[in-house]
Amino acid sequence: MENEELLCEAARNGDADKVRALIDSEADVSYFDAEGLTPLMHAAKHGRAVVVKLLLEAGAPWNALSPSNLSAGDFAMDSGHQDAFDLLLNAGIQAELILGTIARREKVEGDSEGDYLEDRITFSEDKLMDSSSKAIMMAWERPLMEAHAKTVCSGGGHILNIGFGMGLVDTAIQQYAPITHTIVEAHHEVYDRMIRCGWGEKENVKILFGRWQDVLSQLESYDGIFFDTYGEYYEDMREFHQHLPSLLKPGGIYSFFNGLCGGNAFFHVVYCQLVSLELQDLGYSTQLIPLPVKDCLGEEVWEGVKHKYWQLDTYYLPVCQSLQESEG
Repeated sequence: MENEELLCEAARNGDADKVRALIDSEADVSYFDAEGLTPLMHAAKHGRAVVVKLLLEAGAPWNALSPSNLSAGDFAMDSGHQDAFDLLLNAGIQAELILGTIARREKVEGDSEGDYLEDRITFSEDKLMDSSSKAIMMAWERPLMEAHAKTVCSGGGHILNIGFGMGLVDTAIQQYAPITHTIVEAHHEVYDRMIRCGWGEKENVKILFGRWQDVLSQLESYDGIFFDTYGEYYEDMREFHQHLPSLLKPGGIYSFFNGLCGGNAFFHVVYCQLVSLELQDLGYSTQLIPLPVKDCLGEEVWEGVKHKYWQLDTYYLPVCQSLQESEG
């Protein structure tokens, strides 16, 4: 592995000529050294943008992770090396557009095993859990859900929410007294609990029991839409986005729970940009509002939870509306 060690050293030092020569000699660009770092990670960490470009062109994996769960993009981001970061971000977006190697093969929120809708779930004061102790929704999300509700209700009118869960966002939506408030919920136990708690008796509330895919024909057009499902893939959310032009009124606001790659800061940035680009292709602009969440995520929050589905200090709340409206 002498050539690979030399490649790591040259990448760290920014010696582009040596890196190029070692690549030509077929040194393994995906090699991990004793520190658990690849040549690309070394180049990114030290801001060697020219070398980052060479390594990416040679097929160095942009999404490889160090033992501390950091990618080359994380190293560039943490060290403030903007040129290297931009190269890695663009490489990540292009790779995900073509291959979809990260979130498209993971659940949008968590990674529940088996068929979630057939699973037994448990309710407590601060969390909703599946049978394998993975959190479906947790009370720490309440400020985020209140912010989402304020966003989608900003124009009043008719509101649609996909996914009730603990009812955090729907409780917040009710405070804005929408004309109609449609809720789609697919899990029978959540639905039964909604009925027991009186949601079916609220004058402006309409509950549709089933997967959103199965109740599409019953949906109308809305002034505000929020999307937050569990047990679905990124591709399911992309499919929902295809229906936005018929579901969202002109000037309406759409938002979704932005849990994409919530365990890695750089991958999260890649997917924030990716979903923004995909929504742009559908005619929507996306503004990402930073909300600090570090203070409400102490270790005690995750006690008894198998999977920490969110590990970042900042949550980026998406505000999506038609490009025509946002420009006007």
